[in-house]
Amino acid sequence: MAAAVLALGGWIAQPYVHQWWVIRTACDGVLPDGAVRDLIPEDARVTGAEAGGVKALGDYGCEVTVAGEHSADWRLLSLYAYTRRDDQDREFMAAFPDSGFASQAAMPDGLPGFVSRSGTLQFLLPCPDLGKDADRRQRKLLVHAGVSHSGSWRRPASYEVAVAFVNSASKRLGCGAEPLTAPQGVSPADPDGDDPKPVSLAAARDTACGWPAGAGLPDPAGWKVDVQLTDAAPTGGCAVTVDDETTSGRPKGMNFVAWFGDWSNRLVSGNDADRPSPSASARCAGEAAHFALDASDDLPGVDRAEQRALLRAFAAAQVERRGCTGLEMDDA
Repeated sequence: MAAAVLALGGWIAQPYVHQWWVIRTACDGVLPDGAVRDLIPEDARVTGAEAGGVKALGDYGCEVTVAGEHSADWRLLSLYAYTRRDDQDREFMAAFPDSGFASQAAMPDGLPGFVSRSGTLQFLLPCPDLGKDADRRQRKLLVHAGVSHSGSWRRPASYEVAVAFVNSASKRLGCGAEPLTAPQGVSPADPDGDDPKPVSLAAARDTACGWPAGAGLPDPAGWKVDVQLTDAAPTGGCAVTVDDETTSGRPKGMNFVAWFGDWSNRLVSGNDADRPSPSASARCAGEAAHFALDASDDLPGVDRAEQRALLRAFAAAQVERRGCTGLEMDDA
């Protein structure tokens, strides 16, 4: 028996077998092997994985490390889950350190999250089994799924790994969220690296950014919208641009952004120099929601009053889509 144990130990110690074993058991064995392998760059090998957390403190995490041929170990995967409000607010603070207009990108429609400015996949799901907190707000699960940019992160495998971890963390922390399904053949967007992908107002009509089609923009055919918002996301936006002879060939536009949840109160509570204007607010699912606009100077045919009207149309569309109440415009 001892000889068999020694033989097994020697077999596992072989480099390639060791990598196979680490991948298979990483994050308590919940990650899809093939997806993890897709994220490992050439000439690199997985060297270790650590997982742990405290259910009573509402946290769970997992890290997978890789060693390249000429470098020290580095983290390929940084996966963390939180059900406590303070931890979640810290994550949102990192995603939006100064302004809610920090770059972000949408996830595929149906996934309750967004891609932060650093390329991290951030998911926010309600936890029906955890009830409400002391302020009568539905408790939630936030998952930070980071795939190193030193790896092959722009692959569908990133969503496959992230969704598997979200579903596992929900069970481990007693969240009880509906399981997510990874999108097929879709890679994460890069908020800072990808060029905008605007479409005509008519083409965006059935999306969360469909409202400009009926908002009364001058010469609607000259405007386009980059859809960066879905109905399940805790934040996102609609970038509406125009490019014609009046802009000297340089696109100008308006960036309409929505933030859902009490975490967003910070973004509109600064002094007059910091807070966005114009802005609007509402109540969505028992928490605050805020809407704001950042616009180019001298937009053709769209003065300040018209921008304010467009912001109200944007906010009203989101309120209707999400069943919110109490829409109010700011006083600016």
